[in-house]
Amino acid sequence: MIPDVSFITVNYNGIDDTLQLIRSLKHTVESVSYEIIVVDNGSLKDETELINEYYPDVITIRSSVNVGFAGGNNIGIKQAIGRYFFFINNDTYIEDDGLESIINRFESSPAVGGVSPKIKFAFNGQKIQFAGYSPLNHITMRNKAIGCNDYDAEKYNVPHQTPYMHGAAMIVKRKAIKEVGLMPDIFFLYYEELDWSTQFTKHGYELWYEPECTVFHMESQSIGQNSALRVFYMTRNRMLYPFRNYSKLTAALSIIYQTCVVAPKNIIVYLLHARTDLAKAVIKGVVSFFKLNDKRANYEWNY
Repeated sequence: MIPDVSFITVNYNGIDDTLQLIRSLKHTVESVSYEIIVVDNGSLKDETELINEYYPDVITIRSSVNVGFAGGNNIGIKQAIGRYFFFINNDTYIEDDGLESIINRFESSPAVGGVSPKIKFAFNGQKIQFAGYSPLNHITMRNKAIGCNDYDAEKYNVPHQTPYMHGAAMIVKRKAIKEVGLMPDIFFLYYEELDWSTQFTKHGYELWYEPECTVFHMESQSIGQNSALRVFYMTRNRMLYPFRNYSKLTAALSIIYQTCVVAPKNIIVYLLHARTDLAKAVIKGVVSFFKLNDKRANYEWNY
């Protein structure tokens, strides 16, 4: 029997979070049939054994190396058999079954290709993290998550189209992935879900925010907010996204802005705070972008 939904989550040294997510899904979801797929993405030790000990029906896949957020999810895609793929961070959980509303959104129109639910912070008074996105500024590469850090309110309970899905929780129609291709793993971390969302809209699909389903996000610290890894990929990928998705002129203007304004400013700020590691990460991110081969690579799903 083909399940309605394939839950796909990537685990990286986060077994406790992953087990909590699985537990919340199993205790809550009843409105749809589903399978759960966990990709252990190069954790220091193989954590699939413990997952299978607690939940033998969960599908686990071990990657001996960390292939990034997109790469890990792509491993799950190739295993999944559901009609809809629910990509959900392992540091999330749900408290109510809102999956039927997601399915109804898809079935309301064949144009709907992807949906993200309401996302709330698990702590900090459970404020909103995501109730849709505003469009990216084509030069600065900045945008806003609607409702972020605001308390929940009726205005956030209105479904609407959004230019991008949120990487912590996004549901995509299997048919759409077959047409668009796999998640672009050239990004490794950050901006890949924005790029993928853009590919869906370029193929004529609509992306929606659906508030009747809520996911709580614990914001794992496996990658620190001020880590050199984060700074490196954010610097590089803020140039990679416009290169792949905008006209040559707009992309050039954005890249010039990032290299001549944003990067120098960030370097100065980091040096003033005695964070030479982060200043070096900015420089490495800029250099890496210009050295990166095959920047426009997309990956077909050969199913």
